[in-house]
Amino acid sequence: MCDELTNKDAEEYLRRNGLTRRQFNIRGAGAALAMLLPTVANALDVVEQDVMVDTPDGKADCYFVHPASGNHAAVIVWPDIVSIRPAFRAMGKRLAESGYSVLVVNPYYRTARGAVVPEGKTFRDPGIRDLLMPHARTLSPKTCVTDGRAFVEYLDKQPAVDNSRKIGTTGYCMTGSYTLRLAAAMPDRIGAGGSFHGGGLVTDAEDSPHLLASQMNAGLLIAIAENDDRRNPDEKVLLREAFDKADVEAEIEVYEGTLHGWCPPDSAVYNEEQAERAWSRLLALFERELS
Repeated sequence: MCDELTNKDAEEYLRRNGLTRRQFNIRGAGAALAMLLPTVANALDVVEQDVMVDTPDGKADCYFVHPASGNHAAVIVWPDIVSIRPAFRAMGKRLAESGYSVLVVNPYYRTARGAVVPEGKTFRDPGIRDLLMPHARTLSPKTCVTDGRAFVEYLDKQPAVDNSRKIGTTGYCMTGSYTLRLAAAMPDRIGAGGSFHGGGLVTDAEDSPHLLASQMNAGLLIAIAENDDRRNPDEKVLLREAFDKADVEAEIEVYEGTLHGWCPPDSAVYNEEQAERAWSRLLALFERELS
């Protein structure tokens, strides 16, 4: 999870690369706005729209993007702690160009609409953690499932979604665990889950996500940051044991040379090579489990 230790690692990473926080913020904002992700080979034309999804707690503002023709397997994208923003819209659009109907959600819809963090700022900047935490505290294992059910219900009604196929999910940072929780809560609908530098996958709680493995009927990709693994080396072992015991197909890997938060392109520690490798593994998972 994002905390003072991961912030310290990010600051050291920038220092080694000769960047100040201000220089990165300027560069990162431009990259997010320009959506500088590698292009998709044979990309499909897509339709983009902002939508409101009814949930038990109100209306969630989301970004829905899908191929311009046909119906396709659906994917729910939960952003990291910084929430919905241009970088995650770009990632959602990229998935749609690969043939999926994608809903990028605002997990903080109860307290804010749209982006919470000002453009050009990151989690590492003074005051941003304090800005985000009240929003993050509105979320829980319960809201993950109630929101997730609402998102699935919305997607299953869309003409661009093939609701005869199972749904995929992705989660980053604090929402990495959401992919496991929803897979356990909706085994009949969730067929694949990707957790990227996810936090809270293994806890001491009775409802720890890894202990829900026997309730899942999905293939999983668990992509772990190297510095997260150094802090908690037993997590990957406990995940492996839980998934093997439950006969859940799961690819678990520590990505060498990565820091917590390495996947979104606007991250201070974005590692393009490893992010692309993780992306390719996600596409392989979806092709296998959602076809």
